Amino acid sequence: MAKRMLAAGLLITFLMLLFIVRLASLQLLPSHGSAAPPAGGGRDGWKRMAVVQRQRSLVLDTGRGDFVDRYGKAITGETYLTVALFPVRPDARGNAQQLAALARLLGVEDSELNRRWDKLTAPDFWHSGSEDHPIRLSEAQADAIRKLGVSGIRVLPYRNRYMSGFDAKHWIGFTSQHPEWLMAAHQKDLLEGKRKLSEQVGGAGLEKSLDGLLHGIGETSVSYFIDGQNAPLHGLDVRVIQPKNKYYPLKVVTTIDLELQNELEAYADREGLKEGAIVVLDARNADIVAMVSRPKLQPGQFLTADGSEWENNALKAVEPGSIYKLVTAAAALEHHAVDRGETFECNGHYGKYGLSCWKEGGHGRLTFQEGLAQSCNIVFAEAAERLKAEQLQRTADALGVTGRVGWHSGKFGPFAKPLRLLEEEQAGRLFAADDPGHVDGGIMAQSGIGQRDVRMTPLQAANLIVTLLHRGSVHEPRLVSEIQFATGERMVELKARHAKGPGRRIGAHTAEALLRGMEAVVDHGTGRSIREGIWKVAGKSGTAETQNNGVPLNHQWFAGYGPVKSPRYAVAVLAANRPIGSGHQATRLFRGAMDIAAKRESHKQGS
Repeated sequence: MAKRMLAAGLLITFLMLLFIVRLASLQLLPSHGSAAPPAGGGRDGWKRMAVVQRQRSLVLDTGRGDFVDRYGKAITGETYLTVALFPVRPDARGNAQQLAALARLLGVEDSELNRRWDKLTAPDFWHSGSEDHPIRLSEAQADAIRKLGVSGIRVLPYRNRYMSGFDAKHWIGFTSQHPEWLMAAHQKDLLEGKRKLSEQVGGAGLEKSLDGLLHGIGETSVSYFIDGQNAPLHGLDVRVIQPKNKYYPLKVVTTIDLELQNELEAYADREGLKEGAIVVLDARNADIVAMVSRPKLQPGQFLTADGSEWENNALKAVEPGSIYKLVTAAAALEHHAVDRGETFECNGHYGKYGLSCWKEGGHGRLTFQEGLAQSCNIVFAEAAERLKAEQLQRTADALGVTGRVGWHSGKFGPFAKPLRLLEEEQAGRLFAADDPGHVDGGIMAQSGIGQRDVRMTPLQAANLIVTLLHRGSVHEPRLVSEIQFATGERMVELKARHAKGPGRRIGAHTAEALLRGMEAVVDHGTGRSIREGIWKVAGKSGTAETQNNGVPLNHQWFAGYGPVKSPRYAVAVLAANRPIGSGHQATRLFRGAMDIAAKRESHKQGS
């Protein structure tokens, strides 16, 4: 009995030794056959083979949070079925008939399928032609590919961040790989494995300002296990790895009306807006309903050496021209420098500072309110010179056109540091010098008509209109209303709110006078060409002198609201760097944008 037990033990020991030797040979010795041996071979070959095996994985979903519009319509993020190929050797894939059927389903010749598959050194999705995104399969195509039983190919759900037909939007921004920034800003997370150097991070817009939340808690990937000779390990085959947390990825609820946004983008392109912006704010609380910037954002493409095409022109401060006369008028009325019924004489020339009126020969005799309707430079240069620099500065501050006006906050909720939704927003300004005491009469006259050192963004211009509609109360334009967990529960609310102003705001009677003046602009003034339309509108036009590479050009503006009786939207349009003497594109775009918004409102009410 003891001898039999000893013999059995020796046999088992011998078999175990054989198994260990075989396992060691697979891990320690270089492989041969159709697959090339790992470079270097030798005693650390098993390490290299482990790396090769890890490389046989593919990211299906980055886990990054998505955006929806104010009605819950998806702006980013869609999941669809696609095909993934894994680099298995040719004789382990399938027979000729299977591969021929697969090629037909993918829309290519057998030779093209094999050629592309043979070139693979790492897993990849199947792309059609020059498409950036993996091929999209119908359910029928997916079922047919599954039934073929080809090894090294799988039908998988793919999460596409930017959907088909999606035009990049400056306010969303873009993502890109930025390992240097990750190492500087998130070294601890990298060390703990919470983030990877290869992941996509926000490069601009909300993608950047909300990156800390959007990046999520990890990606979903698929691994396809093969042996040392690039043949499938049947039984292990495919393994999906994903985070186990029902609350992620997050969803960002924006204030944007996506249908209106897309219609305005298409309209701007049809009308040939080459450079500029259209901003639409909700007149009730200054929420950003649409924000169009041109030229288009084209992530990954540099059309200029400085990347200036990436700039969001809705947030870029430039010379505002005559729309700034609204600020000057408010200051003059608030500080009793003029009276609404006071008359002025305009003969076309101011008589000093080289300043003249845009209308040759002048406007003749006109009241201050008519001066606003006709955008008379002489009236507003004189009104500005009657003011002290501090008075004009205080009024500009009170109206929210200096500094940055976009929604921002200190630390709150899940945000570890102060949050500014629109990080790219530039500050508006009145004077270049910090000390208004150095401002002379010439600076005041030119600043009063929106020239010299005055700067304003289209966002600030639209918000100025909302401020006047609210009788001087300044809001902070908001682009995000809340952030939700994947379950639909609210994580944090970003409430609409008023700006923390310098204290005093303009009086309601002053705001009312400016609103009536803007009605006169469209009724019989410089904006009378847009009097006809779906809604009765009011606003102020502007033309600012500027230069680009030494070439004299104009910035054309229009800012206003509609409908007049019950304002729904405040809109600002900038047509930047237009040839001198060209038609006023901004005024025309304003009327078109208002008509599109009116139709959209009618459609919503009808549905």
